[in-house]
Amino acid sequence: MKTNQSWGGRFNQAPKEAVALYTDSQSYDRALYAQDIRASQAHARMLCRQGVILQEEAERLVNGLDAVRAEIESGNFVWKPELEDVHMNIEARLTELVGDAGKKLHTGRSRNDQVGLTFRLFVADCLSLWQERLMGLCNVLSRRASAYQDAILPGCTHLQPAQPVSLAHHLLAYAWMFRRDHGRLSDSLCRVRVSPLGAAALAGTTYPLDPYSVAREVGFTGIYGNSMDAVSDRDFVLEALFDASTIMMHLSRLCEEIILWANPAFGFVKLPDSYATGSSIMPQKKNPDVAELMRGKTGRVYGALTGLLTVMKGLPLAYNRDMQEDKEGFLDTHVTVEASLRLMAGMLEELTFNTDRMREACRAGFLNATELADYLVGTGLPFRSAHHVTGQAVALAEARGMGLEDLDLQTLQGLDAHIEADVYNVLDYAAAVRRRETPGGTGPASVRRQLTDMETWLEELGCSR
Repeated sequence: MKTNQSWGGRFNQAPKEAVALYTDSQSYDRALYAQDIRASQAHARMLCRQGVILQEEAERLVNGLDAVRAEIESGNFVWKPELEDVHMNIEARLTELVGDAGKKLHTGRSRNDQVGLTFRLFVADCLSLWQERLMGLCNVLSRRASAYQDAILPGCTHLQPAQPVSLAHHLLAYAWMFRRDHGRLSDSLCRVRVSPLGAAALAGTTYPLDPYSVAREVGFTGIYGNSMDAVSDRDFVLEALFDASTIMMHLSRLCEEIILWANPAFGFVKLPDSYATGSSIMPQKKNPDVAELMRGKTGRVYGALTGLLTVMKGLPLAYNRDMQEDKEGFLDTHVTVEASLRLMAGMLEELTFNTDRMREACRAGFLNATELADYLVGTGLPFRSAHHVTGQAVALAEARGMGLEDLDLQTLQGLDAHIEADVYNVLDYAAAVRRRETPGGTGPASVRRQLTDMETWLEELGCSR
């Protein structure tokens, strides 16, 4: 194996083959080629503006990098493991194409700040794509919610029937979660889009660089405040992985409900055939495998976050090779998050809701008990007393195998004389939903406000319905 020419002058022997394989990262960080070329072209133009290299040399470098990109994207680029990473592979091929000018590209920078900028660009691109997928998912949830404003189902706490809610309200709860995820990514992007180029290895450089112009050219909003910090932290990746973990947690919760609702014991939804699988032995089975896998893949995203936290926790300043371990976990996370958001939107688009079954389920579990308690409070009874009377009514109805709305007026008045015939109006499940018009509640007007808010937000972001 050859000595790496980017640093091999100090060495008489090349790394052992096993060492080269162990330290190699080009097998996976080649995914960052476009961002590396973009950053290198900005660096070359800046070197020219600052008088460090000639105009002709800068043009050769920029054009040569375009040629390298074309080779990679056509599949004709030859990746060389002995060159360790995507950065050295690109630089070596560039030098083959443009001659000695290629050796000037690295002037004023180290792989430390080069890697930092390239990876920040990659992470920023990924987060922007996640935002697009989140908007698409919120769009689907909003449209489906709009179509089911009159459908009701049991709302649960502790996975036990609690109060009736509209299906629209239930779906919008997830839209709000994913909308917050979108905002969280926007906040993270403010800290990702900071250029470390110019920090060099750790102490800065003696060349008259203009890191601000490079940051502007690549679309970043600022530069490092401290050169050692710039090349030695990966908190921007950690923050992105936390955001990804939160997105997957929200997806996993939605998956759990889809899995439960698809079970005939619930029967609230029918899975689309294209998002389900069968059993190799039981021909009647229709398994929610997409939802189950998405729920399971949440763990691997959590693992990437925990893994990088563990890598970083004991590193002294400045750069350490341990930090090469920042990429594989994030690359895997990006694939997982992007696909999960896209597939969830598709599955929800085709999901069939059994609203009759949902309405029937409201009769089980005394979901109108709170309505009776509130009714009694309206007659002047203290809430704790009303709570006690309602509990007695529930116990009586349960013993008779019926709902509260099925108890006759005489029986109810035997529990409390305040009860009149109008009690049956409030015991109606749909009426219980209609009465809850507090901001963010499940009442029809509140749900319409939520839908309008969500639609306005999507339109402002340029997401068409």
